[in-house]
Amino acid sequence: MATVFDVLTVTCFVAVVLAFFLFTSRDPKTLVHLIVPGVVFAIANYVGNAGVALLAVALIAAGAVYAALVVWTR
Repeated sequence: MATVFDVLTVTCFVAVVLAFFLFTSRDPKTLVHLIVPGVVFAIANYVGNAGVALLAVALIAAGAVYAALVVWTR
């Protein structure tokens, strides 16, 4: 983990995994919905490491908000 985007996106991904296990009923539909922020965090990491920091931060924020909405509504 060499860049701040590596650390930030992996931390967000771990938080999503923990939220799935701790705050949901572990429904497969919820898991499918939480795959979306996982992919978004991977794309944000790639974009951030490529030098487009503003887009990467926007993607991380969008993925975190989407994951929070999924967990709170399930």
